[in-house]
Amino acid sequence: MTKNNQTPADEQGHAQEPSDGIDVAHLAGLARLAIDADKTQAVSKDLQSIIGLIDVMQSVNTEGVEPLSHAFDGTARLRADDVTEHPDPEQFQRNAPATADHYYLVPRVVE
Repeated sequence: MTKNNQTPADEQGHAQEPSDGIDVAHLAGLARLAIDADKTQAVSKDLQSIIGLIDVMQSVNTEGVEPLSHAFDGTARLRADDVTEHPDPEQFQRNAPATADHYYLVPRVVE
């Protein structure tokens, strides 16, 4: 932390973690997780390896690579949006206790 209680940022504006590691207890509190004290070291190590993987992925040169909306660059086979059926409201409402003008009538429950 800097003297004005803000986390220092690197040149891209990303927050930097303190050099002493990840505060697992703080993160667990933010996520409303209960992590046993004996497992904090393992969780911290796992989080450090995840951050390391992210650092490796961010170092890859992606200049000229177009972003994808999905991992598979395919098109969905879609049918035409044509009306193929004409439902008969009387048939659907035949067993209803009460209907009027193609609406289902229900008893009033809120006054």
